[in-house]
Amino acid sequence: MAELTDKSLSEVHGSVDMTKPRSRFKTFFAFIGPAYLVSVGYMDPGNWATDIAGGSQFGYSLLWVLLLSNLVALLLQSLAARLGIVKGWDLAQASRQQYPQWVNGSLYFLAEIAIAATDLAEIIGMAIGLNLLFKLPLLYGVLITVFDTFLLLFLINKGIRKIELFIVGLVSIIAISFLTEMFIVNPDMGEVAHGFIPGSLNGDSLYIAIGIIGATVMPHNLYLHSSLVQTRRIQRNDEGIKKAIKFNFFDSVIALNAAFFVNAAILILAAAAFHSNGLNKVASIADAHHLLSGIFGTLAPTLFAIALIAAGQSSTITGTLAGQIVMEGYLNLRISPLLRRIITRIIAVVPAVLTIMYFGDDQLGALLILSQVILSLQLGFAIIPLIHFTNNKVIMGRFANSKTVETLAWLAAVIIVGLNVKLVYEEVSSFFDSKYSENLFLKGLIFMGIPYTTFLLFYVLLAPWISKLKDKRIVPHSPLKRLDLRAGKKFRKIAVTVDFSMYDEATIQHAVSLGGKSANYFIIHIVESAAARQHGAEVMDIETLQDIKFIQSYVADLNAAGFAAHYLLGYGNRAESIAKIIMENNAELLVMGAHGHAGIKDIVFGSTVDAVRHLVKIPIMVVR
Repeated sequence: MAELTDKSLSEVHGSVDMTKPRSRFKTFFAFIGPAYLVSVGYMDPGNWATDIAGGSQFGYSLLWVLLLSNLVALLLQSLAARLGIVKGWDLAQASRQQYPQWVNGSLYFLAEIAIAATDLAEIIGMAIGLNLLFKLPLLYGVLITVFDTFLLLFLINKGIRKIELFIVGLVSIIAISFLTEMFIVNPDMGEVAHGFIPGSLNGDSLYIAIGIIGATVMPHNLYLHSSLVQTRRIQRNDEGIKKAIKFNFFDSVIALNAAFFVNAAILILAAAAFHSNGLNKVASIADAHHLLSGIFGTLAPTLFAIALIAAGQSSTITGTLAGQIVMEGYLNLRISPLLRRIITRIIAVVPAVLTIMYFGDDQLGALLILSQVILSLQLGFAIIPLIHFTNNKVIMGRFANSKTVETLAWLAAVIIVGLNVKLVYEEVSSFFDSKYSENLFLKGLIFMGIPYTTFLLFYVLLAPWISKLKDKRIVPHSPLKRLDLRAGKKFRKIAVTVDFSMYDEATIQHAVSLGGKSANYFIIHIVESAAARQHGAEVMDIETLQDIKFIQSYVADLNAAGFAAHYLLGYGNRAESIAKIIMENNAELLVMGAHGHAGIKDIVFGSTVDAVRHLVKIPIMVVR
């Protein structure tokens, strides 16, 4: 079982030492990294879908929405980084401390929806990229993306700097691809400049703009950034904190402006290639690729597909990390990163597969844009708590937001929430005018979901006035209780599992050192042959007879040394059989040997220790 800790992303927490003296140049590059992991979420396939739809339908006119979204993202990411640097909390941990359980449960549920929507965009993008480059059917491409779960497991074992280097490499591929495409499409720079002038939004343009905002100011990235900055171990004094805030702001400016360049390039590409040629209904990535082939030849669409795969793969890594952060932060639940990745990926794969099977490949583009609108609708539930926490002097001390930053942050929140309210109103109105208005499930979802989320939003907005924000150390345990060590536990019945390997001797030695000669020892072995699984105790095949001979030898040696021991055999499933023997014999302690394999080997060979500990209620000692 993973060790309980109050550290966010404990595997890589404080793994980059910034406390040693180094030049200003080296210090800058040592801090560079977290914002790049965050920035890939701003150039994932979901962004591509909204940018292509916006550019083809409205030309360059939504460039100002991209610029505004990027400025808002920079502001909010700097607040997330500040929270992580100053307090050593990620946003989910801070929320768990400040809000009651029902609020945290709701915020966690919404955060998981946002992460599932993000992952949905990534697998669709990857599948489309594979289809465009290798003609692989989209359904197969979606299913193949399940196997990239192993990539994060490999990278995180190499350290956070290796992950950052890998991500920077993928971002470079994306940037170079679009820089080359800009020369190919040769956009009208005067029209591009005019696109940065704000205009009105309504109807389809509002829907696309909301998607752009959701794809840029992604809620899960706020959780991610507040945790990633803690991978740098800094001097915990005012000077060290101030320096970390400054360098992380530079990191954010560079990384997010690179993301803005990519998003702007995609929208400009769509405007120059499609809108200018009267192709105003290009809403899918695949259509964009095929049209590029017809207009500009083979190089532009090839670069387009390569960049798409790079974007999907880089974003899938950061989405997994964000999922781990929100689960650990809100629920204080730590599970295997591999299992976490598989769960996240399956949640995203199911709607993609169903869409392809029941609605066809053509609807994946619409599903991509919908996923980004869902992201935008979650934003208020992450932004408002973040602003409250970083504004509060009780929590942040002298590093609380200035009045200027506080005003700008609230202005950004008002704009985002206001646009979302307008979108929800328009979509609900159109729903009741549509043929789906009699659908009881959708009507129930609207009448229950909207009032509850509205109440939740007002609660987190008014929370500081409902109860004062607290500044206390977040711990994953119950309140400390004094230990009573006056009388140690005496074990009378000790179970010991053996598998006739080189580890058995050490396992038995540890067991007898705990119980001495006054305890009774149950030496347990599980027969796992095919016949044993089928016939149980009735089987007497060669393997079973040999196992009995070996275990009798162990018992004889123990008895000869003065220990009371006898053997017990189980059959079939190891974990279930061990648990059954433990309960039937009222054992008080279980001693097990562990082979030390982990990760993929656990999947291949099995992990008996983990399985058994969930089935028994007695102490378990693991010997390696």
